[in-house]
Amino acid sequence: MTRIDVALAGRSYPIFIESGISAHAGMHIQGPGGDRPQVIVTDETVADLHLEKLRNGLNRAVETIILPPGEATKNWTQLETLVERLLSFGVERGDNIIAFGGGVIGDLTGFAAAILRRGCRFVQVPTTLLAQVDSSVGGKTAINSAAGKNLVGAFHQPSLVLIDPDFLATLPSRHLRAGYAEVVKYGLIGDADFFEWCDAHAAALLAGETDEQTHAIAASCRAKAAVVAADERETADMRALLNLGHTFGHALEAEGAYSDRLLHGEAVASGMALAFRYSARRGLCPAEDAGKVERHLQVHGLSTRIPDFAADPDRLIAHMRQDKKAVSGKVALILARGIGRAFVAHDVDLEDVRSFLSEEIAG
Repeated sequence: MTRIDVALAGRSYPIFIESGISAHAGMHIQGPGGDRPQVIVTDETVADLHLEKLRNGLNRAVETIILPPGEATKNWTQLETLVERLLSFGVERGDNIIAFGGGVIGDLTGFAAAILRRGCRFVQVPTTLLAQVDSSVGGKTAINSAAGKNLVGAFHQPSLVLIDPDFLATLPSRHLRAGYAEVVKYGLIGDADFFEWCDAHAAALLAGETDEQTHAIAASCRAKAAVVAADERETADMRALLNLGHTFGHALEAEGAYSDRLLHGEAVASGMALAFRYSARRGLCPAEDAGKVERHLQVHGLSTRIPDFAADPDRLIAHMRQDKKAVSGKVALILARGIGRAFVAHDVDLEDVRSFLSEEIAG
């Protein structure tokens, strides 16, 4: 078993990574709840595939809340439904609320835990690659609003992250590829050697090779844990680097109405390619590096372009203005000086970005 600690003074917590760990989850998911029932929050897809395994692994009384799958679940209505169900079970601050699913379930459950009784314990048991390498770690919780993605939320750290790579065996290939975008992101941000590892091993990872998947999960979690420990609430530029590709990507997701037309990881892949091409356009990044990133993503089945349904630069710019990193009305972009050399650009001219997007759309 691999253990990685997220060091946050009195709020530190471990990440455990092990094949089959969910079958004995009760050894790790304990806490001050005593013999009180624990509550699992999941979605219909995960419940059908894996719920019984986790229930048996907890080896104690369990209540279950099953929500609809998909990004559209991260809304006010489902948040209210979840909070009221948790209250109906008499959940107390010291009980464990277990988020069992992908990023949607983790974000929604974490936010509910943050606001319920002014803060309840929760545990992340992520079942998708994207959640295992990114969203389950770091305490960002949120729902979407009409104005944009993840604009309503709170920082609320889990008490434990339990990662079982075995869950990836049932993950559709499209979702596995989408999650891979968040893996290679860590190499593009600040670890060129890890990008080279990804270049050599991505095909095996996406083919279901457990060793490659476990290595990628552990490497990603170590990188994420280090960033979160240094800049938990994104008050410095360090944690903002984790948003490489996300400002462009969130705008694309919004144009897709947060539907299956474009998964989050697919949007991030396109966004990262756009960020590297825009960096090259500005003379910040070698065109060779931007091309290498684009080819890598394309070879492994990820889009690097703006989809047809998002082909309106004015609408994309309007979405980008809602970016959470904006300061005094100015949007910051994560750009790159090369592979493994990302930085936060606070001097972005949105008119220049609009021109770039128009050229990208024109093809």
